[in-house]
Amino acid sequence: MANSASGMSVHDECKLRFLDLKAKRNYRFIIFKIEEKIQQVVVEKLGQPEEGYEDFSSSLPDNECRYAVYDFDFITDENCQKSKIFFIAWSPDTSRVRSKMVYASSKDRFKRELDGTQVELQATEPSEMSIDIVKSRAM
Repeated sequence: MANSASGMSVHDECKLRFLDLKAKRNYRFIIFKIEEKIQQVVVEKLGQPEEGYEDFSSSLPDNECRYAVYDFDFITDENCQKSKIFFIAWSPDTSRVRSKMVYASSKDRFKRELDGTQVELQATEPSEMSIDIVKSRAM
């Protein structure tokens, strides 16, 4: 089903891989890309469980928008092991204006397709999604 605001549809693989991340923990992160020619959100990269936050953040392109989910493991002040799934809207200042508009207008609908994300981050540069910001938002 296409998004009425942007005409964007979501490939089934996006939902299937997200369920693998959420339920089975088969992946640490998933990076999604909008294929503008076919007006569809597709999976661009799957991060393996042993990959860390640095692997994830270095996988985002410097000058192109992306959506991503990251399964962040942490230990609470009470010494409990927890995990939160972050939805990240990556929209660098250097990306094309049209691309930023398409990603912005499709974000809410795409995020609804991924039932189970717990924290949303929007970033235009790496410092806005640093590991320290992720930790503070997870707590």
